[in-house]
Amino acid sequence: MPIYLYTGGLRIVKKSGVGQAILHQRKALETVDIQMDTRLSPSTAAVHINTVFPDSVLMAIWARLHQVKVVYYAHSTMEDFRCSFRGSNLMAAFFKKWIIFCYRLGDVVLTPTEYAKGLLESYGLQRPIYSISNGVDTHAFHPSAARRTAFRKKYRLSESEPVVISVGHMMERKGILDYIALASQLPDVRFFWFGDTKPWLLPGHVRRVIKQAPPNLTFAGYIDQEQLKDAYCGADLFAFLSKEETEGIVVLEALASEIPVLIRDIPVYQGWLTDGESVYKAATQNEFLRSMIEILAKKRPELSAGGRQAAERRSLEAVGNRLKEIYAAEKIDVHEGLYHLNRHLDNGAMIQK
Repeated sequence: MPIYLYTGGLRIVKKSGVGQAILHQRKALETVDIQMDTRLSPSTAAVHINTVFPDSVLMAIWARLHQVKVVYYAHSTMEDFRCSFRGSNLMAAFFKKWIIFCYRLGDVVLTPTEYAKGLLESYGLQRPIYSISNGVDTHAFHPSAARRTAFRKKYRLSESEPVVISVGHMMERKGILDYIALASQLPDVRFFWFGDTKPWLLPGHVRRVIKQAPPNLTFAGYIDQEQLKDAYCGADLFAFLSKEETEGIVVLEALASEIPVLIRDIPVYQGWLTDGESVYKAATQNEFLRSMIEILAKKRPELSAGGRQAAERRSLEAVGNRLKEIYAAEKIDVHEGLYHLNRHLDNGAMIQK
């Protein structure tokens, strides 16, 4: 019996990590030869739902009424909704109630990390909850001298010029205010932020700080997958200062590209990303500053091998095998063999989160 990967709302989330996760699920299912269907039917074993929009709720209800199991992916929590868009803090409590309602429609709930699983369990969902990475395409993301050259040529950077990049929505939760402050403190380093957010969605104080960013910081906007691969290969450091995540696909992409990675020391990374082995971690602004200086000056040990190994443990092949384990545990009878691709996923859009 096939899996139906519901893509309603993909147009809205295609530039977010949720959109990337949907694409990754398709590829992960392909790697383990799980059959996919183009529509929901009585022969469907289960439907994957990834968003919390009203259409997804209706799809989940329809599936349950027709005895089709619902696999609900919990990408969002109240914690990572806060400090995101304008008014998000005021709406956080309502958002929590809404996502609990949505996730309870699932026969099983999947979430990217053990940390996120713990948050959902604290919500009292009373559903089987499994942690399963969103994954990374380790075949697509890897070091490349040619891509490094292409990136530096595009932005007119010399080979010796130190470059730091970050990727994601331009929101406070993602650490953009701290990132701007670090760029101001290191005027001889080129900083880039890839990803875009409509200004009207951002609180006024965030918009004001962005407008006052120093000249060595370039807001390059949303870029496609190929350009992002160039950016990872062309930079000297990937700095992800996010204060709350359920995983962070861009961290996995950077690790797969074997670029030095500096992240905030937050609970979501505990147990699978170790400071000094696969990544470097910092907790305060002074620690970020000192770490950046030392990493760029090559005064810290090279961690590319450990980073690549961490990414490979979350490869799409590993995700596919984990899905098979979950299907078996939940008695979801899937058919292995030739798969049918969902035509809505063929756009190959690049997502930045």
